[in-house]
Amino acid sequence: MRALAIDLGGTHATCGIVEDRTILAQEAIAADCVEGLAALLPSIQDTLRKLAKENGLSLKSCEGVVAGFPGLVDTRAARVLSTNAKYEDAPGLDLAAWGRQALGLPLTIENDARMALLGETYAGAARGFTEVVMITLGTGIGGVAMIEGKLLRGKHAQAGCLGGHIPVLFTGRRCTCGAIGCAEAEAAGWSLPLILKEWPGASRSALSKYQKVGFKELFKEAAAGDSVALAVRDRCLGVWCAAAIALVHAYDPEIIVLGGGVMKSALSIIPILQSHVEKYAWTPWGKVQVRAAELGNNAALLGAVPLLSEKRRS
Repeated sequence: MRALAIDLGGTHATCGIVEDRTILAQEAIAADCVEGLAALLPSIQDTLRKLAKENGLSLKSCEGVVAGFPGLVDTRAARVLSTNAKYEDAPGLDLAAWGRQALGLPLTIENDARMALLGETYAGAARGFTEVVMITLGTGIGGVAMIEGKLLRGKHAQAGCLGGHIPVLFTGRRCTCGAIGCAEAEAAGWSLPLILKEWPGASRSALSKYQKVGFKELFKEAAAGDSVALAVRDRCLGVWCAAAIALVHAYDPEIIVLGGGVMKSALSIIPILQSHVEKYAWTPWGKVQVRAAELGNNAALLGAVPLLSEKRRS
């Protein structure tokens, strides 16, 4: 099966043509989520048409268009339900009509983290598993689940895709979603500068030499022995461990797949989470495996074909 695939991010959108487990072509284009999705659609259309032409493919040879969106999505109605400061105009757009008019194909849209989980299950680290949780660690935290080979969605389309908004600290900071002490508010890329701003001694830390501190800088200075970096890194690991236990108890997975930009430090993360899950998760049936994602930024694109296959079966 062949599909056009779109992975919408906050600063770029990746457009691709996917055939089964192979990405035939892809190109990332600049995006400004503040300007909205409607302003970006013409560029997406032009890029997909260009990719097809350059590779000698006809759009009609594709089964459909699949878009991964960073928000709450009703895939059954091909509608964006709610966003969190990204593409705020999206709920008012008729994306199915755009797909037909701009590309001559039916359009399916899904939450981007669910798309990544489909990709890793279809062609990556979770291939062969039907009970899966995926956690993505980056600017935000994504947490999605699959049970008996099916994505969790629920009546309101938000079941099993808000793992980053599981509370880990009831006295914690306010999250962008409106809740208190979410995992994302306590240990994500956007919240890391807020954590450091409040951390005792941070102004004297090696981290203070950076104009902007992300997880790359945090793990680098922690490895060099900086005491503040070590303490903040260990706090983040603790938050991720707590979130992992909550997701295990909620969704009964056999495997947790960890993805996102933070996984450049996978060797410092995977053993900690694996040990914590083995020690503290209540799983009398056996041990939950913890693995690093294999597909990187291509995971959501490779989720396009299994999503279309699911729609064909339903």
